[in-house]
Amino acid sequence: MPAFFLLAGCSYFEKEEDRKILVRVNESYLYEEDINALINENTSKTDSAIIVSNYITRWATQQLLIDRAQLNLPESQQREFRDLIENYKNELYTSAYKDAVVSRKLDSTIPMEEMKGYFEENKGNFKLTEDLLKLRYVNLLEGNTNLKEVKSYLTRYKRKDKQELNKLSLQFKSYALNDSVWVKLKTVYDKIPALTADHREELLNKSNFLQVEDSLGVYLIYVKDVLERGEDAPFEYAKPTIEKILLNKQKLDLIKELEKDITKDAIKNEQFEIYN
Repeated sequence: MPAFFLLAGCSYFEKEEDRKILVRVNESYLYEEDINALINENTSKTDSAIIVSNYITRWATQQLLIDRAQLNLPESQQREFRDLIENYKNELYTSAYKDAVVSRKLDSTIPMEEMKGYFEENKGNFKLTEDLLKLRYVNLLEGNTNLKEVKSYLTRYKRKDKQELNKLSLQFKSYALNDSVWVKLKTVYDKIPALTADHREELLNKSNFLQVEDSLGVYLIYVKDVLERGEDAPFEYAKPTIEKILLNKQKLDLIKELEKDITKDAIKNEQFEIYN
């Protein structure tokens, strides 16, 4: 049946509550309001008719399958499905309510001292699953006349050296001089394409200098510090995980408090009784 006929002639199916019925499958009804979200003012009449017709066909097929299943599936299996549906509905309601209440009380800012305290107490639980480095590097064009000086500045890296590197930074194709942040070895390979797996041993050598080249230029790299896979993770690296753990703990504590209070109030107001 064409979709335009269903939309135009649906007054025949109107119920007392003025909800316009488009389709009936046994005792199930599809109302006009159910398909309103499928189309908008920018949808052409032709596209609207196709969209509505396809949706109606899918909906009707699903209802027919459901009805057929209810006729043919064993009652024990249907009872199991009803229990699962009821449990799922209850879980949705209770989870939504608990999340709404807890979100109002949850303090998303975890004090730094609390995170550090948790880290010290559980340091053994935070093991590295990959190699980390602290390093600085500069990428120069091949033949740069300041190559020797830049190498010296990058290696010594005193206050004066930092100032000189800043002065020369316009000559650098790329660079990273913040050596206080732990970086994954994989990230170093991604940032410095001239590096290969053969450089791994040198990169994992603390206080080591490397000079590598490719067709795009020269990379000067100074490895300040190294932590290898399996070692204890540093606090700054574990911090995001610790923050999530403590937030989740706070959330669980608030949920326990909510459940305790709501039960206590129900008993007090005689809404909850246990009969012996």
